[in-house]
Amino acid sequence: MTTLEKRRILTVDDNQSIHEDYRKVLIPEHVDSAFDEDEAFLFGESTSISHQAYNYQIDSAFQGKEAIAMVQAAIDNQDPYNAAFVDVRMPPGIDGVETASRIWKIEPDLPIVLCTAYSDHTWEEIVDRLGHSDQLLILKKPFDNIEMRQMAASQTTKYHTTKVANLKLEQLEAMVETRSREIMSTQDMLFFSLAKLAESRDRATGVHLDRIREMTKILAIWLSKNGPYQSQLDEKTVSEMERSSVLHDIGKVGIPDKVLLKPGKLTYDEFEVMKTHAQIGCDAIEEAARLSDNSQFLQIAAEIARYHHEKFNGNGYPIGLSGNEIPLAARIVAVADVFDALVSERVYKKAMPVDEAREHINSESGSHFDPAVVDAFNACWPMLKKLAESSTNPITASN
Repeated sequence: MTTLEKRRILTVDDNQSIHEDYRKVLIPEHVDSAFDEDEAFLFGESTSISHQAYNYQIDSAFQGKEAIAMVQAAIDNQDPYNAAFVDVRMPPGIDGVETASRIWKIEPDLPIVLCTAYSDHTWEEIVDRLGHSDQLLILKKPFDNIEMRQMAASQTTKYHTTKVANLKLEQLEAMVETRSREIMSTQDMLFFSLAKLAESRDRATGVHLDRIREMTKILAIWLSKNGPYQSQLDEKTVSEMERSSVLHDIGKVGIPDKVLLKPGKLTYDEFEVMKTHAQIGCDAIEEAARLSDNSQFLQIAAEIARYHHEKFNGNGYPIGLSGNEIPLAARIVAVADVFDALVSERVYKKAMPVDEAREHINSESGSHFDPAVVDAFNACWPMLKKLAESSTNPITASN
């Protein structure tokens, strides 16, 4: 014997006999007796089989508030109703239109059939009150058996189809999200490895990169919620700034060892060579961006690589941009990079105490650094100080 598919229907009416009418028409053991020659003519020989394709489980509620509670309980039990037939007039409680409205606040996808023998509300008035015409049908009393069966089959099928479609969409979205995370993780690992390779040439370690990334994140998040740049810093942009910040010195791979690894202070000519790392890094990243589907992330990385040594007053390099001409990401990384350099020990200098380094950052506000980013630096000082003091500071020959 074929197992019939269960479809749950909630009937809401203050009249016990109406609930019995639903059962007589819809429950399988009553279908054959209710099936007449007119239906056979309309639907063909297979109609009685199609009527029995579903095992309708009918629950009865006699007032609107009772129905609302039953809908909630069904959802809580993970066995929701597939459709509801709701009487319009149910004195002394709330009417069917209000009942439908409250049910949809709990289960927006539930198809509802409003049943009425009265003209209390026009179709337009009902739709205006409910605003869910795509989930609403009206069935007139006295019931027509064929019409009731059609509505029961179509509405429960509609609910089932919607839920299956939503489930597949959720599964697809979850797969896309998982794949996106995997791609981002792979990109992060690749870019961090490349950045670490560049840092390794001057004997730095990944600790510097970790600190720059974390400081950039801290500053960018604060600026996304405070100050003048909130409209420029949505969650995606902040994430891309954080991820791309590790590539700020990637151009050092193109600097000769005699300059990059020099333990002492650079001469004028050597410093001119050193300064080219900004453009070298930018060019390399922009070339990668032309071959990548994630060009926005790489574009931010290119801006950081090229402009993180520019100064707010226009006295930086490589081209002497000033103020807001310097991309915001580069202005943020500039503060993080200089602060980390100050508190890190090098072969030619001791690490500067963190409080003294803070004073230096503040003294350069408006000249080297964007004042708004310095404001973020001060606002986030407890986190930045903790980060600086908790990290090791290996000796490097970076300039």
